[in-house]
Amino acid sequence: MRYFCTYFDRNYLPRGLALYRSLQRHCPAFQLWVLCMDRVCYDVLAKLGLAGVHPIALDEYEKGDEDLLRAKQNRTPIEYYFTCSPSLPLFVLDRHPQVDLITYLDADLYFFADPSPIYEEIGRHSIAIIGHRFPPHLQDWERYGIYNVGWVSFRRDAEALVCLRWWRERCLEWCYDRCEDGRFADQKYLDDWPSRFQGVAVLQHKGANLAPWNLANYTIREAGNRVWVDEQPLIFFHFHRLKQIEGWVYDPCISWYKAKASTVVRRRIYAPYIRTLAETARLVPASIQDAALRSSIRDPAVPPRFSGQMARRVKRLLHLVRGIVAQDYLFVLNGRVF
Repeated sequence: MRYFCTYFDRNYLPRGLALYRSLQRHCPAFQLWVLCMDRVCYDVLAKLGLAGVHPIALDEYEKGDEDLLRAKQNRTPIEYYFTCSPSLPLFVLDRHPQVDLITYLDADLYFFADPSPIYEEIGRHSIAIIGHRFPPHLQDWERYGIYNVGWVSFRRDAEALVCLRWWRERCLEWCYDRCEDGRFADQKYLDDWPSRFQGVAVLQHKGANLAPWNLANYTIREAGNRVWVDEQPLIFFHFHRLKQIEGWVYDPCISWYKAKASTVVRRRIYAPYIRTLAETARLVPASIQDAALRSSIRDPAVPPRFSGQMARRVKRLLHLVRGIVAQDYLFVLNGRVF
């Protein structure tokens, strides 16, 4: 049995459900605890009653945790979400004694193969983390963290619990969406874990946590009906910053990291995910369908005085034209992505 936890709100419901579907397809036996960051999210998951999914209501999660509630008062919603990252695995371990190894997953991950090779790497290690693996031209991005919080595993042992509690204390003290004094959100704290704690495995599988920021490192190809990252199969992709610009146009934000989406990346990685998002969006109330994908995009070319509907139209038009000219966007037609 594999044990996972994640968190998201109503805006990320389609993505969280897509993550669940990918686990269903590629991980035969698993349990997934979902911290629901708002009541709508909890009500939808409770109503769906998905096998292996355990929704956690935010008030249940926060009950009696005065330190967490105090931190909540001085951060933005997303900063509070980050603050919850170390507390969630602890919450699951404290209440479910059968969990021997808990893995936190970001909600925008999607599995393309069985994660067993990752667990083989973890072996008997107490903690497992994974690098961003920035290419040489993006090395300065390590100011946001050498390691990515997209996948973090903790065994039920003394060393992992020491690490989790240390991480929680740091996040309660400071967890903001900015770089400051060698810190960034919940993520930069991981930088020295291999030297600070015993039993830390730094995962090396190239097919684990492939993402827009590290695509440039690898040759992505298709063979035997699978996607390969150099010589290893793709296990999961991190769909960071994917946004829907119009009904048929998506921005994968790959160009943000000075990379290009090849035909294989477009049709064998992004296309299945976008199709799954369309399917999972139908499971949630119409008022919040694809809310995360339709979220507005900051654009310094649009002066702050623009507001409301006109501003949104101008932003979308600017991004649409720019993306089409640069060939940075994905175009969806009859379920196919170009």
